[in-house]
Amino acid sequence: MKKYLSMVLAIILIFALSGCSGEKKVLIGLCQYGEHPSLDNCRLGFIEGLKEAGFSEGSDYSLDYQNGGFDDAVCTQIAQGFAAEGCTLMVGVATNAALACYAASEDNDTPVVFVAVSDPAGSKLTEGNITGTCDKLPVAAQLELIRMLQPDAETIGIIYTVSETNSVSTIKEYEKTAPAYGFRIESIGVSAQSEVTLAVDTLINKGVDCFSNLTDNNVVGVLDSILEKTDAASIPVYGSEVEQVKKGCAAGAGIDYYELGKQTGRLAARILNGEKAEDIDFETIENYSVYINPDKITVLNMALPDDVAQKAVDVTK
Repeated sequence: MKKYLSMVLAIILIFALSGCSGEKKVLIGLCQYGEHPSLDNCRLGFIEGLKEAGFSEGSDYSLDYQNGGFDDAVCTQIAQGFAAEGCTLMVGVATNAALACYAASEDNDTPVVFVAVSDPAGSKLTEGNITGTCDKLPVAAQLELIRMLQPDAETIGIIYTVSETNSVSTIKEYEKTAPAYGFRIESIGVSAQSEVTLAVDTLINKGVDCFSNLTDNNVVGVLDSILEKTDAASIPVYGSEVEQVKKGCAAGAGIDYYELGKQTGRLAARILNGEKAEDIDFETIENYSVYINPDKITVLNMALPDDVAQKAVDVTK
């Protein structure tokens, strides 16, 4: 009997020393819609934002990071898995991932934080135990940039995914704002990533003067293929953030997604410190930068005005 009691005490001591005291650990489930640099930057920035707010991965929380592969059904499965394992907090990177987490949280009211959602209200992500950050594109700044680099251009081609509410709302803003800058928008909506390159061919054949990207995940996910076709046709593509310009777009006015992620991490820290997500208004990042790729501008025989060169960030340096 004494030997048995000694064994029980030893087991209890081992659990106590290993930290298994029965206290619920902080587990964050993060679903990223798919892998491309801007969404990766959101995730990395999120972790850094939490760290700056006093939460370090491994010691203060555990992170279950899952990649949805640009598949809504997979995101739904991932989010349901987060709910089943009792995550303290769910994070959705991009609109479709955020929607999946929000739906999975309804039964247990797990707080949800979203990042890189361009139209939270249109996506119905503004009510309930949810908050996050909005990456609304600076459409007017993009149109102004295109006009400065292509003073004779008339038509801008844009490809967007019809099921992405943020893309649909941004297309409407482009169509509303473009006439003030002397442009006409020629847009094509797609349902799947496999349709994007065919849409590029269609717009090239229609004679668009340039393309302007949104933060549309299906489109950005095949940016290499888009640039291969537009480069062959000597048509500039304007990116919506720095990583797209680094990859080969001529220029772009956009936000810093790493900073957006950090901003989101700070929001998440407030929830981990006891605030309710439903009491925290979502935040929209206001600052943007102009990025240029001088190498691509030269290849396309475009002129780079001095005033653009002076204020823009050169992604090749």
